[in-house]
Amino acid sequence: MARYTEAQCRLCRRETMKLYLKGDRCYSDKCAIERRNYPPGQHGQGRGKLSDYGVQLREKQKIKRIYGLVEKQFESYFEEAERRKGVTGTNFLILLERRLDNTAYRLGFANSRSQARQLVRHGHFLVNGKKVDIPSFLLRPGDRVAVAESSRTLQIIVESVAALPRRGVVAWLEIDASKFEGTFRALPAREEMNLPVQEQLVVEFYSK
Repeated sequence: MARYTEAQCRLCRRETMKLYLKGDRCYSDKCAIERRNYPPGQHGQGRGKLSDYGVQLREKQKIKRIYGLVEKQFESYFEEAERRKGVTGTNFLILLERRLDNTAYRLGFANSRSQARQLVRHGHFLVNGKKVDIPSFLLRPGDRVAVAESSRTLQIIVESVAALPRRGVVAWLEIDASKFEGTFRALPAREEMNLPVQEQLVVEFYSK
């Protein structure tokens, strides 16, 4: 499946905000947003005001980039959110938060979602005691995610867990860092999701 392979810091600059795509670098003074808080390119500092469509498009792109999805995946999640009862925008974000790669990142087992995706694909995680190597695997309340015993000495995982106190753990997850495992306690409420996004703009984008 096609993935964005160019400099990820350009994506943060394009959205003029931190998307936390580079792990520890995003928390340091090396972060591109700290140095050049304007869109990349020759005309980055001279971009005019966006139209309503442009604002909606940028919000869609922002969410897509935060979770590291391609267009087809993004649209599939949105269509699934529309079919479910409740608020479409909130349903959409909950589906994205339920992904295994996102949960592994949220639990502190990886420095970024892209790193978590790679670790999942390489079979470093167990869900309820069974190996799962599908990043898009959707977790349910009560599911337990653990680092495989043979992977607990991997430097990138050990360093990520050590950095967890700085990042914190979200309310709907519970972690036991000493055992390299965590539990997906419940579906998150919108107010619990610390995401600087306006999902209603995405709903408006697809409602045209």
